[in-house]
Amino acid sequence: MAGAEVPLGADGVSLWLTDWKVDGGGAWSGRRILALVGGVHAGHLDVFVHPDQQAVGVANLEVEPGFRGQHLASVMMDALYAAYPTAWINHGGRGPQGTLWWDRYDEPAPERNVHNRPPAEWAAYFDAVAVAGQRARNAYQNRYQGVHGHREHVYRYGEALESEARRYMPVFREPDVQGPDPQKDVLHGALRLVLPPGLHRIVHDNRRAPAERAGLLLDHIGYGNLPHASAWSSTEHSAFEELAHDRLFDTPPSLDMDGGTVAARRVALEPALAAAQMRAQQPETHLTFKVRVPDGADLPLHDVKASWVTFVDSPGIEVQLAGLSWRHAQQPWHTHRAVFSPPLDAAIKPEYQRDASASYRSRYSELGDLLPGQGPRRAESTSPFTGREADIRAMAARLHQGVAHRAERHPAELPPSSPAVHVRPDPHQHPRPDGPGIRY
Repeated sequence: MAGAEVPLGADGVSLWLTDWKVDGGGAWSGRRILALVGGVHAGHLDVFVHPDQQAVGVANLEVEPGFRGQHLASVMMDALYAAYPTAWINHGGRGPQGTLWWDRYDEPAPERNVHNRPPAEWAAYFDAVAVAGQRARNAYQNRYQGVHGHREHVYRYGEALESEARRYMPVFREPDVQGPDPQKDVLHGALRLVLPPGLHRIVHDNRRAPAERAGLLLDHIGYGNLPHASAWSSTEHSAFEELAHDRLFDTPPSLDMDGGTVAARRVALEPALAAAQMRAQQPETHLTFKVRVPDGADLPLHDVKASWVTFVDSPGIEVQLAGLSWRHAQQPWHTHRAVFSPPLDAAIKPEYQRDASASYRSRYSELGDLLPGQGPRRAESTSPFTGREADIRAMAARLHQGVAHRAERHPAELPPSSPAVHVRPDPHQHPRPDGPGIRY
């Protein structure tokens, strides 16, 4: 299956196994198999994967209406079995449409389906009581839909399994979350940008030094404007995957509206469709930021997932920016990189400006730009006169000596002072009122 850095063809079916960053799942990693037809999203299969890769729970299987009846659901499910060749698979409970599809599906490895095996073999990965409930639901759907449902493979099909399942409840233990540690680990944030045309050409020009182009990007974005809503991943690859995934689902609005013909609905949505098409044609740049929290800094509020971290209610989190990577969204196989040694001092922007910390406000504007006198590194942000006090005093003394020496050699002849002239105001003159012009 293709990765985010491999160009997808314009024809045929492409499958992509990628991260699925959602709340929930605990220590289980969210993964998604995407089906693309002609580069267009046609369906997806969402799963949670155990940390040891030996158990997979199916969360959702969906095919877009315009691509149904082409066996895409079966292709994605086959790909799941191939991606995890030794793992237990729990398909969960099925609804009416899923029941009809399952009856037609030829499962490649029924011996790895937990619904087909006794709980003694897989109870360490899945709650046996919950699986028993899923089996009962699927049996009811089979009967209601009038289908066979491959019941010959199902363990004790149609029997009451509550007592057996309860015996294996103590075996099941949820694994502890072992996600990234923001106090120790390097994290990778992600950002999608549509740059001005001139800047876009420069930052993707290999003839220029990466450090120069990275500086232009950071000046455009703002050193204090790193994304607070980003899922900060443990790898650069995962961060780029998130951007490609997000772009893929950034689709035009649906034509499924109440009332009227399809043509009438299309006319009504024409402005929105035109705007969406224009956005899709604009050259897009995907960036990732390689950061870590400075040593000794207070650990910001955060939520740890299996392979990523989110920062909660960011007040403007100071980070050390060690590198920047970027790529053209339409050419994801070519990545530009710049390494900063020593790291730059940057910040994840506040979620709300009113909650920005005093430290953030002292360095960045409300737009995330560096304030006057602030540099990319805090050590470079001090006054140019710092540490030169003795030299400045010596120079001032020499200047005073030079002035005194010239005064002794050429004494100044001061003109006689003129007596002060006092002007009495005219009692008939009115004061000039303030007007809207310039005031001095």
